[in-house]
Amino acid sequence: MEFTAKQIAEFVQGKVEGSEDAAVHTFAKIEEGVPGAISFLSNPKYTHYIYETRSSIVLINEDVELEKPVSPTLIRVKNAYECVARLLQLYESMKPKKSGIDPLASISPNAKIGENVYIGAFAVVGDGAVIGDGTQIYPHTVIGEGVTIGDNCLLYPNITVYQGCKIGKNVTIHAGSVIGADGFGFAPNAEGYDKIPQIGIVVIEDDVEIGANTCVDRSTMGQTIIHKGVKLDNLIQVAHNCEIGENTVMSAQVGLAGSTKIGSWCMVGGQAGFSGHIKIADKTFIGAQAGVISNTKSGQQLIGSPAIDPKVFFKASAIYKHLPEMYQQIAQLKREIEELKKK
Repeated sequence: MEFTAKQIAEFVQGKVEGSEDAAVHTFAKIEEGVPGAISFLSNPKYTHYIYETRSSIVLINEDVELEKPVSPTLIRVKNAYECVARLLQLYESMKPKKSGIDPLASISPNAKIGENVYIGAFAVVGDGAVIGDGTQIYPHTVIGEGVTIGDNCLLYPNITVYQGCKIGKNVTIHAGSVIGADGFGFAPNAEGYDKIPQIGIVVIEDDVEIGANTCVDRSTMGQTIIHKGVKLDNLIQVAHNCEIGENTVMSAQVGLAGSTKIGSWCMVGGQAGFSGHIKIADKTFIGAQAGVISNTKSGQQLIGSPAIDPKVFFKASAIYKHLPEMYQQIAQLKREIEELKKK
């Protein structure tokens, strides 16, 4: 399917510079552009590619000033990165959705299956489960007893959703993720550890996306909650009784200990870790590999382990590399002081 520059500009509310009839049928990075592709330029570091790209159309911010003419047709917009995201969403929505139930799927007669649902080969849907309209469940995914999944969800292969968990509408969960496994609860005794039964559930609200091989543990009692609009990357651990606020995003390998409460609109870098039973305020920015051990204030930025203000962290980091010579200097000063004391 092809789209012209004029059609695209109307969709993204942009202004065409060049041929309105320039047509594209695919996407490409600006440095890898080919005829018939649309690219975008939002990072100034990539500006030089616009003079050599072979893409037919390039989305560009309206405030970018070019030093010389370019061959592709330009569509100037307020935010090129945001516009290409909208175009990719449109492109994805136009792909035909899978539907139908594979004869090799195992579905309980007590499960309730909505309309236009796809359930792939060797997928399992347990007793009392409810699958909403338009939801797609790929092969080898297991939906436990009493699980509720809303409309238009997408569950890729090899996902396990344990009994009783609840998933809202428009949720995407990528391959290998586990929703509702037992939280890590053990009570020490004289001979070892007694397991504390985890009798709660996981609740995932609407418009959430969860990356591959991420685990969200069920609560000891009550609910582990992933609120609306949250985006979790691959390989994230969300422990029992945690709560993640609306529209918070987390990069890969983040770890939340039990009962951590994360606010709304937070941004968390890769490999950051959180102590249990702490509260992270709304719009907190946590840098990569940060170790957060206490409550935060709204709008706070933290980095390092233990996590501190970035300005303090970078000052300390600048000193860190000089510690060996500083140690030698201090040792020398101590020797000189001792000699002065003897005199």
